[in-house]
Amino acid sequence: METRRLGRLEHRSSVLIYGAAALSEVTQDVADRSVQEALDGGINHFDVAADYGDAELRLGPWLPRIRDQVFLATKTGRRDKESAWREINRSLERLQTDHVDLLQLHAVGDLADLDRATGAGGALEAALQAQEQGLVGAVGITGHGDQAPATHLEALRRHPFATVLTPLNPVLWRDEAYRVDFEALVAEVRSQDAGLMTIKTASRRNWPEGNDHCYTTWYEPYNDQARITAAVSWVLAHEEVTGLATAGDVGLLAMFLDAERDRVTPAEAEGRLSGDVEYSSPFVAMPW
Repeated sequence: METRRLGRLEHRSSVLIYGAAALSEVTQDVADRSVQEALDGGINHFDVAADYGDAELRLGPWLPRIRDQVFLATKTGRRDKESAWREINRSLERLQTDHVDLLQLHAVGDLADLDRATGAGGALEAALQAQEQGLVGAVGITGHGDQAPATHLEALRRHPFATVLTPLNPVLWRDEAYRVDFEALVAEVRSQDAGLMTIKTASRRNWPEGNDHCYTTWYEPYNDQARITAAVSWVLAHEEVTGLATAGDVGLLAMFLDAERDRVTPAEAEGRLSGDVEYSSPFVAMPW
């Protein structure tokens, strides 16, 4: 698998990042098969979060064996210093490790949330304290929503976050306002030599009302190889992107691995996706 430099952290991360949200509601046996599939496929960067149900618990038994082989990232969704500090330490216990390579402020998608996380007594203070104590190698920021790129640009102006995890896919790119915000974020990321990772690669749309949710993703994902290959190929054609997180369902991982191996040109990718009249932003009606 291709690897790319994760900004100034210098880690050569696999361009597919294991999205451990997929482990939030599965048994340990299912988790074990999925983690092994990821490792066999060449993934060396695992991304989990305290808010992902049992995901840290499912990943934890692997880490005593593979800790020196993988880049490990987790996230805190708390906004104040005290509760974030407790959550960071709880994550280390659940993950069965004494440190993570990256601790991210989770789901910071608008300026009000950013104010809470980065203000006096906010979660950023806990993250930096953890970094000073060697519990955390670096501090990053993530977020959902159509305001995420603009919010993350402002975040980089306030603090030199080592990494940013923000949404990107072809349908979001078609929105001129979103594209302008994303390009401004890219310019700042490059200026600071931060790592830029993306999410929502294979999102198709919000779940239609009354539709059975046959995947554990909160949005309806693409589930055919041709379109997942198109979406993965299109995102990875952006050289500024160091990696993309795989979708939050263990059943989709194999198609992501195939997509990374057998990429198509951006033009072909656009062609495969342009015929879907239902392709739309997942941020129209987020479930929170």
